[in-house]
Amino acid sequence: MRHNFHRHIGLFLVILCLTAGAQRGRKEVQLVTDSVPKDVVFNVYDFKGINKYPEYFNKQKLQRIIKLDKEEKWEELYDALKDYVSRFGIQNFYKDTKLIWKLAKLTELLGDPDEAMTLYRMVLRHHYQGISIKEIELYYDSLNRQAAEQFVPIDYYYELVEHRKLIDTLRPPRGVLLNMGMLVNSASADYGPSLNIHNDILVFTSKRKKVDETIRFREDEDLYFSRKDPYGTWSKAKPIEKLNTQYNEGSPCISGDGTTLVFSRCDSPDSYGDCDLFIATLQEDSTWTRPANLGVTVNSLAWDSHPALSHTGDTLFFSSDRLGGFGLADIYYTTKNDKGKWSPALNMGPVINTRQNDVSPFYHPVYEVLYFSSNGQLYNFGEFDIYKAFNVDGYWTEPQNIGPLVNGRGSEFYFTIDSESELLFYARSSTRDLNKQDIYSFPLPMGAQPEATTTVTGSLTDSLTGAPFQGIVSIIDLDNGREVAPRYLKPDGSFEFELINQTNYLLVLQGDDFFRIEEVFYLDGPMELNTVTEPLVSKMKFESIEFDVGKAELKTEMYADLNKVVNFLYDNPEFKLKISGHTDSVGDPEKNLKLSKERAQNIRDYIVIFAGIIKERVQAEGYGDTRPIVENEVTEEDRKINRRVEFEIYREAPPTEESEETSNDF
Repeated sequence: MRHNFHRHIGLFLVILCLTAGAQRGRKEVQLVTDSVPKDVVFNVYDFKGINKYPEYFNKQKLQRIIKLDKEEKWEELYDALKDYVSRFGIQNFYKDTKLIWKLAKLTELLGDPDEAMTLYRMVLRHHYQGISIKEIELYYDSLNRQAAEQFVPIDYYYELVEHRKLIDTLRPPRGVLLNMGMLVNSASADYGPSLNIHNDILVFTSKRKKVDETIRFREDEDLYFSRKDPYGTWSKAKPIEKLNTQYNEGSPCISGDGTTLVFSRCDSPDSYGDCDLFIATLQEDSTWTRPANLGVTVNSLAWDSHPALSHTGDTLFFSSDRLGGFGLADIYYTTKNDKGKWSPALNMGPVINTRQNDVSPFYHPVYEVLYFSSNGQLYNFGEFDIYKAFNVDGYWTEPQNIGPLVNGRGSEFYFTIDSESELLFYARSSTRDLNKQDIYSFPLPMGAQPEATTTVTGSLTDSLTGAPFQGIVSIIDLDNGREVAPRYLKPDGSFEFELINQTNYLLVLQGDDFFRIEEVFYLDGPMELNTVTEPLVSKMKFESIEFDVGKAELKTEMYADLNKVVNFLYDNPEFKLKISGHTDSVGDPEKNLKLSKERAQNIRDYIVIFAGIIKERVQAEGYGDTRPIVENEVTEEDRKINRRVEFEIYREAPPTEESEETSNDF
């Protein structure tokens, strides 16, 4: 076996480690509409040469560009570069990346900053030679920090959720990665799932069949299917007999109505390349027609796989490592005409494709959204991440990483999303061994939702100084229980999310320097949520914490402020709390001392016993009238100031080397 699906992806990873450069480039443009997130603004360049000629070259125009550059005639150079770059063919993207880089700088100076950012991103996707790597890394680090690093590490996020597990309103349903079970999965690799529009037929690839080749057993890739009954149980997977052969079949894509199946077959005599795309149709007797090769207009002499059909089935997306693309593997598309013939495959351009690998396209069954996997796009969390891009007026928006709730340190590809946008089905392995993959389902988080296009922005600043706070912002979908990957507040105290419109949400802001802030809001169009709060001081008192004379019982009006303290301790498990009770000097000092201790202890009991904070983190002490703020009480106001409960929130200092050495002596 020379070339199968898993070995191909595995080869990608090896090539990435061994190869400093690659081949090829691509095309794309974009516009802004209300249905597209604000931060996926794109440029206005329709690269005319993509899919028309390999490379654009005009000696006269290029000489003029060089002349204008030397003469520092920036405005004329800007217009000349825009015209020249807009004519790029695929090869220009890796041969002439420096011209895009120069255009990006001029656009930043003379044009639209958002357009400049798009051009910088394009350089980062396609740079190959002639550009300072230090400059590239500087811009890449800057862009990456604005996106990927803004997400809170997921392990830490779930740790926070666990710490505050008793607060129901702040416990979003943790996304559960569910193995599809032994009826669907096998001891061998299972991957490449695809669903029909009703979400009750699952087709996928499996290596469970072993072929005896005398000296060894060979794993044979075949197509399997499973049906879901009305109770939600998937049936035992069965092979699709009429489509499977002695060769390797896999990466199936079933049409919405379940009557068309496109898949890849490898190493067969009826293939043009390593792997070709084939199509079969379901007949009235529930059997499939003999698979037909999609032909030379679609397939190449190389690897063609990972098919995905549009809603109407007349556009087919797929991945290929054929010559003439932008990178190691690109995403292509072909359309079917009225006579049922497929047009010559076209490259999807320099926004979707990169210098590396862009694979596993998936077109959402309801919305105009393309999902795909890439290890060459920006804002990458692992090796291969899943991205989404919107189709607007025939152009693709800047791909968005769907976030760390799905994308981890490893590779995510071979996936499908149900038509209700509730579940993501994809293959994962508990190890790096691609031959040990199982198919899992996972609740589709907000970052992957096709309708998450409405922008919510906001900020948190100090009400006294106007300075920004640092911390974590979380949003909970109250209507649907969808998780939204939390983010750090930006250095200026701001935040931004893309959410589903006309939905109720809970906004949660938490940090070391302020009490948690919660706000319920209904999203009805783009929204701005700017918040101010007072900074947290190490020692404080609350106006609501005032006991009746001679009493130590807590009152209902105290709970709101006590819960602020509780929430802070949940959010910040490294902090501890000391509660100090104080009285005025009126009455018997011994009784005052006892009363102050009881008050402090009752508050501690509320925090520890009722709220569930670990007892070692909270201590209580009463001091009676021995530590007055006003030394000589004269008025009732003086006595009121001295009657108080103080809350001191602190971190224990880490042990010094000297103290550690001392403790070791014992």
